[in-house]
Amino acid sequence: MAIPRRIPVAFGDVFPHGAYVLGVEAASDYEKAKAGLPDVQERDKVTGELVWVARVVDADPQARAGSAEVKVKISSPVRPVPPEPMPGTPFRPVEFDGLTLTPWVRTNGDQPRQEFALRATGMRPVRATAGGRGSTGAAA
Repeated sequence: MAIPRRIPVAFGDVFPHGAYVLGVEAASDYEKAKAGLPDVQERDKVTGELVWVARVVDADPQARAGSAEVKVKISSPVRPVPPEPMPGTPFRPVEFDGLTLTPWVRTNGDQPRQEFALRATGMRPVRATAGGRGSTGAAA
């Protein structure tokens, strides 16, 4: 059985209440930085493209105990541009294309813990649906 390392998932399954992007920055490759190389930006091991980190707030009120902020890595030759904020607010509703998750186990401490790394091929503004609301539940 061939199980992919990066498991494709639907945006709505990961963020059923929507997501709001806080910002996007270059992902650092710590091995390159430690070696003192001039270009320390991470490259995607599969595509070779540059990797960017989108800091995202999960709008689910029950989201991830301790913090609703998650990071989604995006592989792209250029820095992804966050969508415009909703009028009158600082909130930028976003959807991710090509969303995948990679399970891993955090082993620091006495109790190992299951974690997930999120990746995407792109991000875009929330699309309006027939009911006038986007998939984040925000008014379009």
